[in-house]
Amino acid sequence: MTKLLFIRHGKTAWNLEGRYQGSQGDSPLLPASYTEIHQLAAALQAIQFKHIYASPLKRARDTATTLQQDLAHPDLPLTILSRLREFNLGKMEGMKFTDVEAQYPTEFQAFREHPDQYDPTAINGESFQQLIKRMTPAIKQIVAANPRREDNVLIVSHGAALNALVNTLLGTDLAHLRDRGGLSNTSTTMLETHDRGKTFKLLLWNDTSYLSREPDATDTI
Repeated sequence: MTKLLFIRHGKTAWNLEGRYQGSQGDSPLLPASYTEIHQLAAALQAIQFKHIYASPLKRARDTATTLQQDLAHPDLPLTILSRLREFNLGKMEGMKFTDVEAQYPTEFQAFREHPDQYDPTAINGESFQQLIKRMTPAIKQIVAANPRREDNVLIVSHGAALNALVNTLLGTDLAHLRDRGGLSNTSTTMLETHDRGKTFKLLLWNDTSYLSREPDATDTI
């Protein structure tokens, strides 16, 4: 039984400004975000982790390395996996949500509400199908490397990507990937598998109870 704890990176400058931040954009974590990552690490202290895996984008790497230092378990390894990066959002990257809604209303609405209708051709972006095909092998790799009952792993990645990935692992079809709502910065979502990654059970969704403040609209995507 492997437990997978999916962590969305800490809040960044672009998150605060309401800008799209995909695989090509990478604004820095806010200074206050490190405090919140420390709060997350404190909440995780009782869990013995086997491994940390992270997206190569700096906001995720900085979140992961801060967690690694705080958890201070002997020889806790950190592996960077390129497949864990955020959606490529093409022309939307760096744009404010309000500007994207005005300039690309069809893509904006489909990306947020109707993944099965999202066609990123006009913005030179990545589709939900492409992202799922890219990310799923990373989870298979992680589960295969950590198959024991006591194996707990941290996976630090991104809000839109993790939302699509986790719901797909739970068997949700494309049209309903957004039904559970978004994921907040520095949140934890937990799955477990008893059959080495053939099926998954949801244990926790978008938990931020350990943070000293309530997430606001700029935290969640």
